[in-house]
Amino acid sequence: MSNKILVSTAYLPPIEYFAIISKPGETLIELEENYHKQTYRNRCYILSSHGSQMLSVPVCSGSLHKTALKEIRIDYSKRWQQVHLRAMIAAYGTSPFFEFYNDEIFRIISAGHKYLIDLNTTLTIHLLEALELDTKVAFTTYFEPLSEKPDDYRYRLDPKKQTIVPQRRYSQVFNTGGEFVAGLSIVDLLFNMGPESIGYLG
Repeated sequence: MSNKILVSTAYLPPIEYFAIISKPGETLIELEENYHKQTYRNRCYILSSHGSQMLSVPVCSGSLHKTALKEIRIDYSKRWQQVHLRAMIAAYGTSPFFEFYNDEIFRIISAGHKYLIDLNTTLTIHLLEALELDTKVAFTTYFEPLSEKPDDYRYRLDPKKQTIVPQRRYSQVFNTGGEFVAGLSIVDLLFNMGPESIGYLG
């Protein structure tokens, strides 16, 4: 997998995820791993009036123990879609570019995908288009063991770890005491910066 960027799947991925895959070269999304809980694979963070807020996509409990990621099913017994959409409206409804991008993002979230990988992939491809990034993504066809290769980000991008890509300050609707909040979903950048987002990532 030399000269290829390797990342995990992610739900409304963080800004650093897109900063990484915007680099030249092919991006491979890991498809052959087992599911990892409490990661960006099924959660993201937005900035609300109360600070950083986690949004999590629930998955069926029977698909947690050493289950292949591509077999992880979304649990629709919980009203997570409504919670996520309302949270984003509350957080970004007054942001400069919300009305330009929210409809399609909301449509994808509301579409009822059976598998987490399908929801994540559809969102990621749409977000690449919205950001006007020409990054091409493909999936792994076998699992490569964890390595120290510099372009292997599968387990380095983690909400419990410090961000690995420095983030410059940009205007945010909400912040804590005027301090910039990093580690957020790409939607925070997109809703606040719009067409300028691609320049920020570069």
